[in-house]
Amino acid sequence: MLAVAAQEPAAADTPAAPVQNSGLDAPMFYQLLIGELEAQAGRLGNAHEVMLDGARRSKDENLFRRAVELAIQARAGESALQAARAWRQALPRSTEAARTMVQVLVAMDRPGELGEPLRHLLQNQPSKEQELVISGLPRFLAGLKDKDLALKAAEEALAPFETQASTQVAAWTARGRVALAAGQVDTALTLARKALGQDPTAMGPTLLALELIPKAPAAEALVQGALASANTPAQLRLAYARSLDRRQRLGEAANQLKLALAQVPQLSVAWLTLGAYQIELRESRDGITSLERFLAAHADAEAKRSSNAAEADDEANDAGPHLAYVLMAQGWEQLKNPQTASQWLDRIPAQEADLSVLARRASLLAHSGRLTEARALLRAGPAKGDPDARARLLAEAQLLRDRKQWQAAYDLLLDAMRQSPEDSVLVYELAMAADRLGRYDDMEVLLRRVMTLKPTDHHAVNALGYSLAERNIRLDEAEALLTKAERMAPGDPFITDSLGWVAFRQGRLDDAIRLLRQSLIARPHVEVAAHLGEALWQTGRREEALQVWREAQPREPDNEVLLETLQRLQVKL
Repeated sequence: MLAVAAQEPAAADTPAAPVQNSGLDAPMFYQLLIGELEAQAGRLGNAHEVMLDGARRSKDENLFRRAVELAIQARAGESALQAARAWRQALPRSTEAARTMVQVLVAMDRPGELGEPLRHLLQNQPSKEQELVISGLPRFLAGLKDKDLALKAAEEALAPFETQASTQVAAWTARGRVALAAGQVDTALTLARKALGQDPTAMGPTLLALELIPKAPAAEALVQGALASANTPAQLRLAYARSLDRRQRLGEAANQLKLALAQVPQLSVAWLTLGAYQIELRESRDGITSLERFLAAHADAEAKRSSNAAEADDEANDAGPHLAYVLMAQGWEQLKNPQTASQWLDRIPAQEADLSVLARRASLLAHSGRLTEARALLRAGPAKGDPDARARLLAEAQLLRDRKQWQAAYDLLLDAMRQSPEDSVLVYELAMAADRLGRYDDMEVLLRRVMTLKPTDHHAVNALGYSLAERNIRLDEAEALLTKAERMAPGDPFITDSLGWVAFRQGRLDDAIRLLRQSLIARPHVEVAAHLGEALWQTGRREEALQVWREAQPREPDNEVLLETLQRLQVKL
């Protein structure tokens, strides 16, 4: 200590700081001392009143701050709000007073008084930070219960920023998000359109438009316009891909991932997702290539990790590769190479094998003629997470459908439905098995039962409408059902296919071709290609039809619908 002191300059050599005289007189100092003593004694209410009285008389921000703190410590929300109001009245230009007022009002869920102090707070942010702070406003207001009052507060706070070029886009986007939270979809869409009109590639309003799509399908055109630029950020394409995925439009989602990966090839998880889409779409070899890219990138990343970090995050690190192994097995099984498929499954430790792994192993067993053994594996085989009997039964039913064991699937599901007659999923699956057995009356009864149990289930509405169209009966009713299904799930490619098929049955060939092509782009599928090809064939566009069929055939060469279509039309590819 002495050595350190010896190295320091003498106090006399350093100029003394100017003395700051306190603004407190003796009575005020004594009053505040009493307030702090009251706080230490646990009498927070008294301490708050003493401190607030001193703050009002002195207009000292430190005392107002302390008065608010004491009220919060006492869990006295009204007292905290009283102090914040007094602070703003005494010092209307104080940014801290406005911030405190806003925080207390939000904490107390009192949006009615929020607009003016919130506007003051935003106006007093540094100009470089205003846009960022405005963008965070919807998140800040999200906890308020009265969404309409929250929107009014946002409108009042953001009004001056909607006329300034530097903050217009952020302000319109923020108000649009708050409007969406309030259920004012049209307002939100209008604001997103205004913001993108000002800056066609802005990330914020594009993400707002993405969120609007389920409630306002017109918003998708805004998203697609923003994505038209070659410089679109990869993260925005990934967000759009997730939106497309939720609406079953895997073909378009895969295309967005390819564009994102062309920009940023090191997005390893995107390779995994792309591979999953491609396997689902039966683009097996492309899917395997994408999964290989993911596994290689994952291995490189693991090699760079420190051993401690790898051990700490071991389970998370394994999840991606395990999924990739299952998808690899599925891809090789699609290519009719069960040995390689089995080798990929063998990479997953037994204790990590969940029901999806069991399902793949069961499929391979069934492929080799060991269906009874495969069913036993799904019923009783050990699986991570201990899947319940219902999940195992649904996996077994899927196995039977894949092997075209329709009667066995029907019997299994019928027995399960008798035990759980209110389970809409079991009823729907039983209806689909009945359809494949030609038990159409049973199928219709079951599907209508699903509609009663779960009125929002568009799958059942679509299935019944498609079945009527496929059998070329009650076509007006089929069209009405499918139109209803489309309103329930706009843009769903399976429903679009059904609408195209009923249009074909009704002789509206141009509409049929348009709808079927739209479905095929959204989610490439052999049966949709079979339908589109037939519609083109009927209009005399036979070369186009042949091209559609030839492109679809490699996905699933033994698809029954495609084979039946080609045989009926006496076409050889």
